[in-house]
Amino acid sequence: MENLIVLSEADNVGNAIEDIEKNEVVSFSVNGQKHEFTAKERIPFGFKIAIKDIKKGEPIIKYHEIIGKASRDIDLGHLVHVHNVEGCRGRGDINN
Repeated sequence: MENLIVLSEADNVGNAIEDIEKNEVVSFSVNGQKHEFTAKERIPFGFKIAIKDIKKGEPIIKYHEIIGKASRDIDLGHLVHVHNVEGCRGRGDINN
């Protein structure tokens, strides 16, 4: 059973549709292709999880939209939240 929403092949994060425990298998489908990996930490319902390795400075992409950039390296299966994402929309100090 799928426990993650991912809408685009361009996405590097997905949203948990239920609580996901550390070491639990994470499952989602994009364009009819099923993907699975293991959660490296607990991911609460509604939170984001990295579905690919994301390097520091790379964009965080959810639903085919850039929602921020990685403030440090984020490995597959880890929580993606305020501790490792920097906002980039509506800021006057950087070019979007």
